Amino acid sequence: MAGRYEFWIGRRYVRSRSSNGFVSLISAISMLGITVAVAVLIVVLSVVNGFERELQDRLLAMTAHASIEHADGRLRDWRGWVERAEEHVEVAAAAPFVNGQGLLLLGDRLSGAQISGIEPQLESRVSGIGDALISGDLSSLQARSFNIVLGVELADQLRASIGDKVTLTLAEGIVTPAGIVPRTRRFTVSGTYRIGMYEFDRRVAFVNIEDSQKLFRLSEDVSGIRLAVTDIYRASQVVRAVALDAGGGVLVSDWTRRHVNFFRSIQITKSILFVILLMVVAVAAFNIVSTLVMVVKDKQSDIAILRTVGATPSAILRIFVTQGCIIGVLGTMGGVILGVLLTLNLENIVGFMEATFGIKFLAADVYFISDLPADLRIADVVQISAIALVLALLSTLYPAWRGARTSPAEALRYE
Repeated sequence: MAGRYEFWIGRRYVRSRSSNGFVSLISAISMLGITVAVAVLIVVLSVVNGFERELQDRLLAMTAHASIEHADGRLRDWRGWVERAEEHVEVAAAAPFVNGQGLLLLGDRLSGAQISGIEPQLESRVSGIGDALISGDLSSLQARSFNIVLGVELADQLRASIGDKVTLTLAEGIVTPAGIVPRTRRFTVSGTYRIGMYEFDRRVAFVNIEDSQKLFRLSEDVSGIRLAVTDIYRASQVVRAVALDAGGGVLVSDWTRRHVNFFRSIQITKSILFVILLMVVAVAAFNIVSTLVMVVKDKQSDIAILRTVGATPSAILRIFVTQGCIIGVLGTMGGVILGVLLTLNLENIVGFMEATFGIKFLAADVYFISDLPADLRIADVVQISAIALVLALLSTLYPAWRGARTSPAEALRYE
């Protein structure tokens, strides 16, 4: 029964309009401060999580989970390597590739590019490039067809469209009596793709693997093979096991090793932002201290009356702890609701603001990702809510203790 009346009085203090309007205003500001701080922290962490997820998905769409290459750049008997790799229980698929550099020309426009030779049917099993095509078809890259698929940014740079002829020039030349002549070959644009990362959309072009073998004079050899594994977080262990089972003597790599700096920088950024924004939550929560101190001062006569009718100091303490906790809980709940709603509708909000004000938040030629993704994770929401509630509870202890030490005689002396 005692606990009931303490909670009832604490709840009444939250809902009642104080004779001192400033006290009521400070209470509302404290609650609003916690709401905004929690919502901002949820939105920011969700955006960072979204960047991490999008970066991972888009990188894997282009680079597969792992790769095996020879030290001299020529992997021989690649069909045998593919067969041995697919025999491994944790390998879903394997595909050969040829990598090289070249210069693409169309009219008076030119651009450097990374030329990737692929086997279309096998490549679709290890990467998501086929799903990224916005025009044309990956199956158009048939042997000896000399077709090429360009990224949208690269196609825009060359002003190329489906059916156009582009000239590929290699740095390696042919020695003739007239001197060294660069090796060139004309390709027909048969498709364009968009990954959403400027680095890939602007730099990488795909051709058939046989055409690239002829172009780079690799005979039947390839640069290496790509692997798709069943568990992407075991890619490093799986590719090492495959290489060792096949006799070793090759270079192995995986998606975490090739792009470790990207993911490490995201984790560092996320940790720094979490600490900084947590300080904002702490400031908002500690506003409860000033709020309750003023409430205790305003309710001196109430405290004195409660003490004279038998309320203990611990009961007074629980009343003001209850009041502070209610402010913290309502502020945190409001922040969670606001943060979740903003996160779930973030892309629509950003799109509306970009269309209304004519601005671009993430320029494609500056950032790796031109969209603003958001990935709401329940674990982050729970962690933020728990920290906000703990800080709010700690903020109530000192003013509640001050209220519990109030002397009835001193409080009623001038009443």
